[in-house]
Formats: sequence, structure tokens, C-alpha cells
Amino acid sequence: MSWSLAVALWCASQGWPVHPLAPGRKTPPANCPPCQEDGHAAATCRCPAAGRWCHGFHAATLDPAQLEVWWKTNPAFGVGVACGPARLVVLDVDTHTDAVPTRDRILPGIPIHEDVPLDGLASGYHSLALLAALHQATDPTTDTGTLRVRTPSGGLHIWYLDHAGLEFTCSTGSSRARALAWQVDVRAHGGFIVAPGTATHAGTYEPLPGAKTPAPLPQWLSDNLVRTGHLKNKPVPPPAAQPVVAPRGRQAVLAAGGGRTRATRLLDPLLQDVANCATASAGTGFTGKLNRAAFTAGGLVAADHLTHTEAEQALLDVALAARPDQDRHNRAVIRAGLAAGARRPFHLEVRG
Repeated sequence: MSWSLAVALWCASQGWPVHPLAPGRKTPPANCPPCQEDGHAAATCRCPAAGRWCHGFHAATLDPAQLEVWWKTNPAFGVGVACGPARLVVLDVDTHTDAVPTRDRILPGIPIHEDVPLDGLASGYHSLALLAALHQATDPTTDTGTLRVRTPSGGLHIWYLDHAGLEFTCSTGSSRARALAWQVDVRAHGGFIVAPGTATHAGTYEPLPGAKTPAPLPQWLSDNLVRTGHLKNKPVPPPAAQPVVAPRGRQAVLAAGGGRTRATRLLDPLLQDVANCATASAGTGFTGKLNRAAFTAGGLVAADHLTHTEAEQALLDVALAARPDQDRHNRAVIRAGLAAGARRPFHLEVRG
């Protein structure tokens, strides 16, 4: 039995559907000629059902007999794992030499103040560590409690199991549409990951010391994946509504006087931006606006200008008014935003 077949069978025994990778490469082998024709869709292709490996992860299987047929055909095949059917969420940490992006792209949706020095920030290792630090959580790159695989380029694959069944989807860390952190890609539904032990022309994907199987996805990471738009099936947006103002509940959040009045003036426009999203069913940047409001509220709570209960209720009220059909999403965004903001207390000047 070849080493690659042994890896494939071990992955299948974990409940992770497997498909071949081209020898020495980290991409699937070529489709058969008919599957290469324009307009040919994986969803209607008969090749996977017929036992062929066309369409990459769409052909992934747990059947040991099928795996033996594939690797008998070419023992040099590498091993790919289809993340979605395996309920895997893998963080792919890169070490590219790209220039550091603007501050709003390092941790999308989380403002980084100009006073925070970025000297030394050079890779996904650093941006992911920063995100973890904001949540007072273990840096996933050092998490020996889950499977971690060093890539030939010096990057890292951090494997987790989506035990909550939220079904996250893929992204790249450089995307402006959906990203968790700069130079941190997400592999989940709609993607695959190279199995540990697979050899390519560039080197071998080496498991690091520690756990040999994925741990459950930490709640703080799950919350941030929701916050950054990684849910596979987003709630159906509500029908277009007439313009609304933020609910009275948020207007009465703060008592008059002193720093609390200044806190109100700071937070109110952000809450109103969220409320205004009710005027359209999509394309309003709702999640980003709710996250900015929650982040600011978290900073005000940390500086004792608001109580946590006041801030959370104000955010829940305005989110419910704008997007009444996605309460679970709203709560996750608010929870993550408040937690991130709490790491940056927002001290307001109190004039005598």
C-alpha cells in the first residue's frame, strides 16, 4: 500500500471525504475531456457517481474500495479532504511578502487606532494573533489542542470541527467581500484542504506536535466568522421597508449629564446607521455597521460610560428593527463587537 493511499484511508476513517490531488501538486487532477467543456457543471455531472475523480472535492468519498481504485490507478496521487461534508473549518495562515494593507483591512470590521503601532506586522501569524488577543483567547497558531499542519511555504493549516453545524464558507484573507484577517484564508464549505502527510514538489504537509485530530471550533472564532459574513446560507433578507429611526429604547440608553451625554452623542449616529439599513433588504453594509456600533459601545463600557446591559440592549433593539429575521446573526455580531471593543476602552474627555 502506498503512503498516499494510507493517508487517504486514514482520513476517510475520520469521516472526512477524500479526493485525489495531482501528483506533486496541491490541486485536483484534470477532469475527463467531456467535463472540461465550457458550461459543464459539477452539480449535474455523472462522473463522480460513476467512480471518476472529476470536479475535485465534488467527487470526494468515504468509500475505501473507491479510494483503492483511484490510488491503484496512480499511487502518486496526493490527498485532498472536502471540508464541507467533513464539517471542517480550516484556517490557512499565509506568510506572503505582500505589503501591509490599510488598517481597516488587517482585521476587517475591527478598527485599529492610529496610535497602535504596526511595526513587525508581516504575516497571517501576526494578524491572527492580534485577533485572538482582542478576545483574550489562545492564539490558534500555538493551539496544541487541535490539529495543526505546517505547509511547505512556511504557512500553517489549523483544523477545527464545526460542532455547531453553522456551515461556514470559504474566503481569502485579501478579499474585500469577506475575510477573517489579513493573510488568513478560511477553508470550509465549497473548498478542500491538503491532508496532513501529503507530499508535493514544494515539500510535505507536516503535522505539528500536539493533537492529531481537529478540536471543536472555539466560540470566539465562530462568532467572528459569523460577524465577517462567512455563513453559507445567509437568512433571507426582509422586504424593503419605509425609512425608520432607531427605536426609542436606544435613545433612552444613557442618562443625561456629564460623560454619559457625550457617550450618547458618540454612539447615537452609529446606531442610527444600523437603523437606516431597514430601508433596503440588501447592499447596506448592515453587518459592518452593526459591528462598528458594537465595537464603539464595547469601548464605552470598558471606560465605564455605559453598562454592558445598556449597551447590549441598545444594539439588540436597533438590530431587531433593521433585520428582524436574523436574530442569531445579530447576536453573534454584537457579542463579538462588544468583546473586541472592550479591549480598547474609549475614554471621553470630561470638561470642568
